[in-house]
Amino acid sequence: MLIAAERGKFDLEGLLEAYGDEPIRIAAVTASELLHGWERAPAGKRRDNRKRFVESLLKILPTIEFGLDCARIHARLWARLEENGSLIGAHDLLIAATCVRERDGIATLNEKEFSRIVELTLADCQRWVNAH
Repeated sequence: MLIAAERGKFDLEGLLEAYGDEPIRIAAVTASELLHGWERAPAGKRRDNRKRFVESLLKILPTIEFGLDCARIHARLWARLEENGSLIGAHDLLIAATCVRERDGIATLNEKEFSRIVELTLADCQRWVNAH
C-alpha cells in the first residue's frame, strides 16, 4: 500500500483522514522495506523523490519494534502456516506478528496472504486505490 502511494496509485492521505484520531503505525520491518526501496533506487530524481517520501512517512508514523514477544508470536504463526501448507512471505509474516502482538489491524493491498492469519483484522484499503 505504501509503495502504491509512493507511485501515486494509492490515496494515503485519504486513508489517514478516514482513520482520524486512530493511531497509525508501521512495523520496523516495513520501515526497512521502505528504506531498502530508497537505497536500491538509481541515483537521480526518482531516488530523491523516494527518499523524500520515505523520510516524510518515517517522521509522521511511529515505528513498532520487533522484540522477543513478537518473535514468539512469529514462530507460532510460522509453524501454523507451515503445517497448513499456507506460508506467506517472510517479511509479511514478521509484519503480521507485529500486528498480532500489538492487537492492531493491518492496512494492506496484499489481502491474499495476510488473510491467512486469522488473528489479523484487515482494513478495507481498496477504495483508496487509484484515487489520485
